[in-house]
Amino acid sequence: MTVATPSRARPRMPSWTPPTRIATAIFAAKVAVFRARRAAFDLAGGPPRLARDDGASFKFVAAEVVTPLWSDQALAERAYQLGKVHNLRAAGRRLDGLVIAAGATFSFWRHVGPPSAARGFVAGRMLQQGCMVPAVGGGLCQLSNALYDAALQAGCAILERHPHSRIVPGSAAAYGRDATVAWNYVDLRFSPSQDLRLTVRLDRDRLVVRFLRRPDARPTAPTAPDAASPADAAARSCASCDETECFLHEHGDRAAPAMPGRRAFLVDEAWPEFQAHVAETHAVEDRLGLPLNGQRLHLPRYAWPNAGFERVADAPIAALRRTLAQRSAGLQGAARRGAELDAAERIAAALARRLLGQDVTQLTVAQSYLPFLWRAGHLGGREVSVLMTRLPMSVLQARLDAAALAHPDRITLADFRAPAWLGEAEAAALAEAAHIITPHSGIAALFGERAIRLDWRSPPAVPRLSPVPCRIAFPGPTVARKGAHALRQVARALDLEVIPLGAELEGPDFWQGVRTVAADWRTASAVVQPALVEDAPRRLLAALAAGIPVIATEACGLEPQPGLTLVPADDAEALAVALAEALGRDGRS
Repeated sequence: MTVATPSRARPRMPSWTPPTRIATAIFAAKVAVFRARRAAFDLAGGPPRLARDDGASFKFVAAEVVTPLWSDQALAERAYQLGKVHNLRAAGRRLDGLVIAAGATFSFWRHVGPPSAARGFVAGRMLQQGCMVPAVGGGLCQLSNALYDAALQAGCAILERHPHSRIVPGSAAAYGRDATVAWNYVDLRFSPSQDLRLTVRLDRDRLVVRFLRRPDARPTAPTAPDAASPADAAARSCASCDETECFLHEHGDRAAPAMPGRRAFLVDEAWPEFQAHVAETHAVEDRLGLPLNGQRLHLPRYAWPNAGFERVADAPIAALRRTLAQRSAGLQGAARRGAELDAAERIAAALARRLLGQDVTQLTVAQSYLPFLWRAGHLGGREVSVLMTRLPMSVLQARLDAAALAHPDRITLADFRAPAWLGEAEAAALAEAAHIITPHSGIAALFGERAIRLDWRSPPAVPRLSPVPCRIAFPGPTVARKGAHALRQVARALDLEVIPLGAELEGPDFWQGVRTVAADWRTASAVVQPALVEDAPRRLLAALAAGIPVIATEACGLEPQPGLTLVPADDAEALAVALAEALGRDGRS
């Protein structure tokens, strides 16, 4: 069914009268008929579902509409404002990435589907019989308004559009660029003259709708808006209406529920620095999501203190699958990293489904989940803080690419790169984040004032054993990004004895020409980590606590301190000088 765009002015709406039970019942009966008729038409030949695209070939903005999320700051409306934003998230992730081919038909409801509670929608405000009333899925007209406006800008042919009968405060109805929708009989449909890709994003305060075009496509002239005049009467809200005798009036038990915002913590590995931060910042109304309940299962890796939260949820099936995949994929390479990413996506989805209701206004999230939550649209409308455990993917891969170019023989420098979309999603999410939380000095330096720099938590001091001259410990694993090649070169030149503490991933003959021993690392005269990349320098912290000299790079994330010597990464000459000094030898020998 196609609804023609009217070319005449809209008739003036009659004066508002309070809805009655009979009028409301008649309205509901009409809606049922309209829905059945639309369903029959669409079953016979409705628009097909559109495919998604990774966006690589759509680079130019054909249209963009930006609208504020929080249009009503009244306390009585807070619950429904939160509900509206939640509904926009739910609908936005169903539309984001759709490709509308030239001549194809876009249908709002074909892709959003019924806005039911079972499908993740909640109560927001909806215009009905001249009143803004609570309804599951309410607030989606902000998205349809933006889509209509963007379709006009992109030169699309408008196949179906219905203006609002009343002006909704803060909406586009006041100037006639609005499009109301109601499942399923009031739809928004349009068709572009060139291929377009739709993106729908929510940041903390805005809804952003864009149409992207291919580089070889020319911009099209905007479509003229509907000639009907804008609505001339404002919609009433049941929260502020004085018609207290109306059976829909919200008072007493019908008043909007109080809904204070809360924070959710979606965490991964239990770093002691993050454990302390969460313990210091969470409140009793907050929620905690983790892969496994490590306290109950006696798993130190996930042993997050979980008392004092309103709700705690885990994702044991996804976490178990991650563990099995890691074990089967080996210690290094694309298979292992791919398995880790797949598992992180499953864990993030499970925790979001169980904990991220409309009342979660602040979110502290592990970096491992960040790109997946961003792509799925869970971060919009929330203040997001990120628990950073490694460099941003784009920075990390650029660093490894440069090293691999300089040393093409070091195969492990180039053995894995994440998909492009993943790095882009992480970068976009990090750009929107309010705070970056990390103990790593190198990571914190990338984010300036947004960084919350935590202190590294030193492990309990262990007694140092009698040091063996010319013996050093390498925390490892034995892989190029940890500085193994530079260390091997210096160990050969200075005739050092090395204790490799991690797995040997560069090959079984890597240490040929170096005296290696299996001994207690506390017998070393120095602990050395000349890494290109190091996320968690736990062994270096243990060595410093034990009073053993440490030689490392800035990539290890430690601030200058007594007992620590910092050297440039991949600089064997500087490493040799530092080691010789630590061992009391002539670095030129």
